[in-house]
Amino acid sequence: MTYLTTFFNEIYKIIFLLLPVLVSVALIVWLDRRVWAFVQKRRGPNVVGPFGLLQTMADALKYIFKEIIIPASADKIIFILAPIITLTLALIAWAVIPFSEELVLADINVGILYLFAISSLSVYGIIMGGWASNSKYPFLGAIRSAAQMVSYEVSIGIIIINVLVCVGSLNLNDIIIAQEKVWFIFPLFPMFVIFFISALAETNRPPFDLPEAESELVAGYQTEYSGMMYAMFWLGEYANILLLCALGSILFLGGWLSPIDIYPFNVFPGAIWMIFKILILFILFSLVKAIVPRYRFDQLMRLGWKIFLPLSLIWVVFTSSFLFFFDMLPTKG
Repeated sequence: MTYLTTFFNEIYKIIFLLLPVLVSVALIVWLDRRVWAFVQKRRGPNVVGPFGLLQTMADALKYIFKEIIIPASADKIIFILAPIITLTLALIAWAVIPFSEELVLADINVGILYLFAISSLSVYGIIMGGWASNSKYPFLGAIRSAAQMVSYEVSIGIIIINVLVCVGSLNLNDIIIAQEKVWFIFPLFPMFVIFFISALAETNRPPFDLPEAESELVAGYQTEYSGMMYAMFWLGEYANILLLCALGSILFLGGWLSPIDIYPFNVFPGAIWMIFKILILFILFSLVKAIVPRYRFDQLMRLGWKIFLPLSLIWVVFTSSFLFFFDMLPTKG
């Protein structure tokens, strides 16, 4: 009976985590559109529901009732599995994200490695979808995405090492608690900038949306998808964007810590501050899409391998040397 109770408690916690994430994905799509409209001096969604809040729900209903078309020449099993894998990997990564010191599904000691491993696997869904479509544009989009994601994961990994050197722990709560005196965005500001740009490339967001470039590849790896299978790619992409915004807030913005430990800032729960910081980073993601023109693919690769990789490596050496010289290296206990 005890095992059964534990099982149902875990299922309840998983549902309690996943439902808000899925609802948040729907709401940030609305926010994304409103930000673009604001930059372009137009209204954006404002008809379906109050302030257009139900526009995303209307889009979801459209996808649910649309026919799912599988090309005759496609590898059907892999074609169907690709969006499922993409969405599943995007959601299970949220298991280790702490919204407060207690509000976390799995507070594991290697949380940052878990996140890095899951984000590395997310490229497989895109490659499978592009290859299984048996079409030129999806295949080209998948190849672009694989090269792009691998390139910028290297930079993100080295940026994470900068933070880990300062903290001495792989636990996400420990990383947040280490920022009680000063957020890492101040001493590691160049790494925050590189992390933010790398996150744009990792999630195929403009100006790095080359895997689904409409002017060249129609919709890239998603070209042959329709209905709910297309929506699963779309949900997975936005869930990944939110995940990297959450990771950015944990690594550089103090996670669930309030910015100032005085009234009225310290009366808000940690989860409120965490959500607020995620939204701030997401709005920055949206502004970049509305403002910055698309890069060429060779420029994208050059930026990742010739600029970001050397800079992040140099900063690891600089951070480690500084901490060692001033005897500030973290110690266990």
